Amino acid sequence: MNLSRLVTREISHRKTNFFLTLAGVALAVTCVLATLAAMRSYDLNSDRIIAKMEADTQQEMKQLEDDIRKTMKGLGFNIYIFPKDQDMSEVYDQGYASKTMPEEYATTLANSKIVTVNHLLPSLTQKLEWPEKKRTVILIGVRGEVPLAHRDPKSPLIDPVKKGDLVLGYELHRSLDLKEGDELVFKGKKFKLGKAYPERGTKDDITMWMNLSECQELLGKQGQINAIQALECNCATLDRLGEIRAELMQILPDTQITETGSTALARAESRTKAKATAEKQIAAAKSHRTQSSAEREKFAGILLPIVLLFAMVWIAMLSLMNVRERVMEIGVLRAIGVGSKIILSAFLSRAVLAGLLGAIAGVTAFVITYPLLKERFFQGVAMGDVLAGSDWLVALVAAPVLAAVSAWLPSLMAAQKDPADVLRHD
Repeated sequence: MNLSRLVTREISHRKTNFFLTLAGVALAVTCVLATLAAMRSYDLNSDRIIAKMEADTQQEMKQLEDDIRKTMKGLGFNIYIFPKDQDMSEVYDQGYASKTMPEEYATTLANSKIVTVNHLLPSLTQKLEWPEKKRTVILIGVRGEVPLAHRDPKSPLIDPVKKGDLVLGYELHRSLDLKEGDELVFKGKKFKLGKAYPERGTKDDITMWMNLSECQELLGKQGQINAIQALECNCATLDRLGEIRAELMQILPDTQITETGSTALARAESRTKAKATAEKQIAAAKSHRTQSSAEREKFAGILLPIVLLFAMVWIAMLSLMNVRERVMEIGVLRAIGVGSKIILSAFLSRAVLAGLLGAIAGVTAFVITYPLLKERFFQGVAMGDVLAGSDWLVALVAAPVLAAVSAWLPSLMAAQKDPADVLRHD
């Protein structure tokens, strides 16, 4: 008897059993594909979320650092360059240097390729009497900040003082009842009050600012300054001051450099904290993604073997039922000369065909239902992004193989039955 005819007749006479086998395979294939798709869609969506978070965080970090940098500017200059022979105890005592150095040092520094500081401000400071008002003031001569030749211009930390103007601290203009625009005389020379600062609670409240060239002329120190103030721009290294000193001393060896520690430290800590916070958020998201992915893989590692085992047991039971129901038919076939190999091939072919058709049905069911469940169960990820062509091929090949393996023992039992025993016990 022809094998294909035998398989066809076998299926046609046991339709329910065949379709139950096919349904079991289809369900298993659909479940496996859905599990793989769910896991991969979760990973892809998590990767996209983290990538977006990193991009957004980098953008936010840029903005945050800019905001912090602008805020920290309010702390003022934190690097001070003094003449080399200046006694620093005198500076700490009276608040300014008595020694001077050439004003051109600031230009020399600005024209170099310095990277550790910016916002260079040469100044000349001295405490003296305001004879017309019988007041002691701190006079500071300043000019505009010296721009660095190799960098884009930056907004100045303080505005330059115009020639003919004076800027007064809070205690001076308050006690003398002076207002912006008022005329006043200092050391016999007429000035206009260009700006009156609000209260700061520091020595600035008894300070007078004047244009640098006018201050130098008034004090008889033309072309001289006693400090260059600067703002460090490399605030995150461990030895900030060491790096700054190493660079500045190469350019201006006849100077000494000090740092206002609290200001620099506040700036460094603020920037470092902002960066650490952003990195911590990203690390936490990655850790959560890894942990969730591991949990899903663990669940899939338990679910998929159970599904496959259930499908194989289901096919084996249906095959065994089919063999028992067809004992007489098998006996007759054997009695008329149909060999055991043909019998075995017929039952295995039936199982393979059920596996192949079940795989096709399972794949079809998954393809049809995926768009309906994409948003709820598959993170909105396109099907082509979670399952490749190789996945479909494996499903179509593995299902018939597993079906044949599951039906092997029942089919072997059918092929080995002795027709004499079968017909005698009927």
